[in-house]
Amino acid sequence: MRIEDVSVRVFRTTTKRHADSAGHAHPGPAHQVRMGVLTVRTETGEEGHCFAPPEVIRPHVIEKFVKAVLIGANPFDREKLWQELAHWQRGSAMQLTDRALAIVDCALWDLAGRALNQPAHKLIGAYRDKVPAYGSIMCGDELEGGLATPEDYGRFAEKLVARGYKGIKLHTWMPPVSWAPDVRMDLKACAAVREAVGPDIHLMIDAFHWYSRTEALELGRGLEKLGFAWIEEPLDEQSMSTYAWLAENLDIPVLGPESAPGKHFTRAEWIKAGACDILRTGVHDVGGITPALKTMRLAECFGMNCEVHGNGAENLIVTAVSKNCRWYERGLLHPFLEYDDGFDYLNALADPMDEDGFVHLSDRPGLGLDINFDFIDANLCY
Repeated sequence: MRIEDVSVRVFRTTTKRHADSAGHAHPGPAHQVRMGVLTVRTETGEEGHCFAPPEVIRPHVIEKFVKAVLIGANPFDREKLWQELAHWQRGSAMQLTDRALAIVDCALWDLAGRALNQPAHKLIGAYRDKVPAYGSIMCGDELEGGLATPEDYGRFAEKLVARGYKGIKLHTWMPPVSWAPDVRMDLKACAAVREAVGPDIHLMIDAFHWYSRTEALELGRGLEKLGFAWIEEPLDEQSMSTYAWLAENLDIPVLGPESAPGKHFTRAEWIKAGACDILRTGVHDVGGITPALKTMRLAECFGMNCEVHGNGAENLIVTAVSKNCRWYERGLLHPFLEYDDGFDYLNALADPMDEDGFVHLSDRPGLGLDINFDFIDANLCY
């Protein structure tokens, strides 16, 4: 079996999510955006697919780098192909990003599962078929009845617990919210959620990413009193030493890194430096399922949990094959959005959750996505 073609279809999809000037998602009126689907096809007709913003898988990247490595190759040689693509990154003038690498890697996993009629998590070696989810709340806003006040967070947290979530993560207020950031307001929101849900629900926070040392320390010590399970990215992750200082001075577990570049290599350095208590990986952060698994096993070797950043079928797979991952991050969630409505280009949710807060893995082959190809073809941009 050999790879014959790599192609991208860009189509229009409707969403109620809007990005602010810092890139954070908030609810708003329905509008159309562009989405891309990358397809890897063999000469015998097997295909693998993965979705991405068109900017990540733009034509130059696919033609210049991805096709140069994949065309004519055996699609089951995922490690070899990943290594060759990673090697191309240095000479690509930073155009072949880790996120592009991730899309290609995921499409190859999807192809393998579809060719063998097996879910990808079974090909890897499943540890479980359902994963407990925490509800990951959107960043705070200034919308009346949205996430504008600590009381808003508390009311929404009660709804999430009623839905079945046993864990909740707050993203608090960040610029461009007019008065943010503010450690004391963050702590008021955290206190309101703790009071609303009681002592048995696991709570976490992903705060403003550029607090100072003293601000992050103040936040962490306040969270310790509220019994939070971890603190995530309260500082610029380019400074690993600052995280080592924070982890040394707090009792609450520090989780990271999320946005720091360097794939699994950087995560190894964070462990060595004592910069985190819980490691962080994510399929789109480290360059695919293949390196995300390496990160997960790396943490296991040091007796550490490794939590996966982000939702979606790819990240769900990584949680399902790992004993040292406690949660699946489901979201982002907001009082004005219904997450379970899904996407118009999928016939079913990638991460359906039951009333007890467990997300169940699909038994469909590959990544497990039920893709609506008729919708995609009817809404093509190019």
